[in-house]
Amino acid sequence: MANNKILVIDDTTVVRVKVREMLPPGNFQVLEAKDGLEGLKLIRKEKFSLIMLDFLLPKMSGWEVYQEIQAQPDLRKTPLVVMSGRKEEVTEKISEPFEHFEFLNKPFDQKQLISSIKAAMAKAKQPRNQPVTVAAATQNGTNGTNGTLTAQFPNSQAEIDALNQKMAKMQSEIDGLKKQLTQVVAFIKQKMK
Repeated sequence: MANNKILVIDDTTVVRVKVREMLPPGNFQVLEAKDGLEGLKLIRKEKFSLIMLDFLLPKMSGWEVYQEIQAQPDLRKTPLVVMSGRKEEVTEKISEPFEHFEFLNKPFDQKQLISSIKAAMAKAKQPRNQPVTVAAATQNGTNGTNGTLTAQFPNSQAEIDALNQKMAKMQSEIDGLKKQLTQVVAFIKQKMK
């Protein structure tokens, strides 16, 4: 009996069969869905070890299925591999780095498939921070001061510091680009004279 139940949601039969054939035999029970609606019904009915989700699907898009999964605390813990032949379709909706799922570019080979499954499993085990709401802070008798929130969410200060560093780096890159743009404009003006 297979100990890992995998759901492959893809409108292309070739991809669904390819995933089934590339997985090590005997370890996996693969269920298939040919559209987002069918896939979501199976997700709500069964408990899966892994969900492989195409981003462009009929009836209900992969983006909509992804949002449904993220809205359910018990489903968010399920390892997820998002598949697409065009990564930019995914990055238009979800910015990189992808923290809560692994991306698999189509077409793929067995090594890429296994690697993305392992990465998705690892990402699913990482703790997720719940959004901090003002109501939650005031219910706990605080006025929302940083010290109290840091005590309640110990990783938040490190995350804030990391974001501030990223913002400073981005600002310096923007400043550099502005300088380059000014130089290019000056050069073009000079050539037009």
